[in-house]
Amino acid sequence: MHPMRIFRALPIVLIAVSATVCLGQRIEVTVPATKPLTGHLVLVFARNDKDEPRFQLSEDYLSAQGFGVDVDSLAAGQPIVIDAESFGYPRRSLRDLVAGDYFVQAVFNVYDQFHLASGKTVWLPPDKGEGQHWNLKPGNAYNKPAKIHFDPKSQATIRLTLDQVIPPIEETDKDPEVMAARDPGAKWLKYMRFHSEKLSRFWGRDVYLGAWILLPDGFDEHPDARYPLIVYQDHYHAGFGPVPFVNTPPDPKSPGGRRLANGYRFFQDWTSGRLPRVILIYVQNANPYYDDSYDVDSANVGPYGSAINEELIPAIEQKYHGIGQGWARATFGGSTGGWEALATQVFYPDMYNGTWAACPDPVDFHAYQNIDLYNDTNAFVRKGDFAEIPIAGDRKPDGTIVATAGGEFGFEYVLGTHGRSTEQWNIWQAVFSPAGPDGYPAQIIDPVSGDIDKKVLDYWHDHYDLTAVLKRDWPTLGPKLEGKLHLAVGDGDTYFLNNAVHLLQKELDATRNPHSDATFQYGPGMPHCYTGGPAEYTMQENNANWAQRVLPQMVDRMLATAPPSADTKSWRY
Repeated sequence: MHPMRIFRALPIVLIAVSATVCLGQRIEVTVPATKPLTGHLVLVFARNDKDEPRFQLSEDYLSAQGFGVDVDSLAAGQPIVIDAESFGYPRRSLRDLVAGDYFVQAVFNVYDQFHLASGKTVWLPPDKGEGQHWNLKPGNAYNKPAKIHFDPKSQATIRLTLDQVIPPIEETDKDPEVMAARDPGAKWLKYMRFHSEKLSRFWGRDVYLGAWILLPDGFDEHPDARYPLIVYQDHYHAGFGPVPFVNTPPDPKSPGGRRLANGYRFFQDWTSGRLPRVILIYVQNANPYYDDSYDVDSANVGPYGSAINEELIPAIEQKYHGIGQGWARATFGGSTGGWEALATQVFYPDMYNGTWAACPDPVDFHAYQNIDLYNDTNAFVRKGDFAEIPIAGDRKPDGTIVATAGGEFGFEYVLGTHGRSTEQWNIWQAVFSPAGPDGYPAQIIDPVSGDIDKKVLDYWHDHYDLTAVLKRDWPTLGPKLEGKLHLAVGDGDTYFLNNAVHLLQKELDATRNPHSDATFQYGPGMPHCYTGGPAEYTMQENNANWAQRVLPQMVDRMLATAPPSADTKSWRY
């Protein structure tokens, strides 16, 4: 879930270090290389060694200390300098750290040059199969954690060498193609690596989508059957979702035993006839800005909506005997996937026959998490005549604030400028913004000051504020969405996402011709990832059988609305 900023404060390292005398201790980081380096260095200070420092940087108050530095064509062997002017989070400068012992670690996130169809050239961190994690990305250099004594008043230089490199994922157990080949459930579970012409043209290089495809039981024995298709929306993960497909009873004491047990129950339901016989797919669409594209056409991320819905899904339906008609498709997902599931139904109203969207990312930009983009003048603080209060970012279900909006933007700015953090605020900006003059996403929120660019907001409003789109286009969309919209969210959502859902419901409740029949379920006090369900069960129990709950509802809808000549029998054996 999070977006972007004007370009400031993070110094670009050039071949020569500035001649300005820098008072106080500084750190020099060397990345062994044989050619010039372009990318972004992240240096992390931690107080403990319970985990490597690179895994202790986070957007909440428990975060380690990070510093970020852009690197542009740095000569091989030239050190990268972190000094008092380097941008930091949670504390802004090295001079703000207290003297003491720290565990330090740096990671150099390597950028690639992309020659876009727009004619612009941008430098971005390509996904390398890890799902856009800078601290796990294959090819990135890092050092083993080092214990140092740091004193902001010292004139001594601390030197680190990044002599470790994160290994590749291809042809390992984390490679989806390898996973699929070895999966004991391969009779039902398939994997497709699909070359997208649309995305390849946009990015100026070959781009592939991944898709896990779960076939109905009896698929091989019924070659003449044609099946409905269900799309599950989610962040990137290497394996199948929404739960693993586990065809043998797992050891309850094994790591992830509960999740594996849920997967085994799903397998039993899938193969026993207790669930309708449909094709269930999960699409992987990590990209240079995030682990997920949001499945819409975007000026910066590319035509992922068209690529998925006009290229990939028809190819899957052709290969695996899909019915291939709008009445026989549905979609569901939560969080990022919840926004995608709703947006997919709204932007492709005839292609899908229902969406079940849980805890969706902001569907109304009056509640952009806890920021009102339309009425707030600043995204980080609200000011009165004599006081100001920070805008909250994350909370616990009891209302305890654990992060601020300003802190979260600082966290992402340490990870990358120009919206290249590959984190939540920056992907929203990349998806929702027009391209800026430099080819990077136009900044809507300054990551240092919190100022909001209202001109960029106008573009957001017209293209991706789902409440605004539904209100504007209701005469056309309304008749096509009857019976199709189903939303659920916890009223204690960690990221305040329930606020936007309430605003969407208020707008839909006011519709006429037709009056919206969208359904909404709110979980009192429930945190992020609430998916609805019977109140007599816990949130965890309802989440564990979410697919089993919604798949029958989807098929009931399909059968009730199928055209007279539709195939409603061949797949119901």
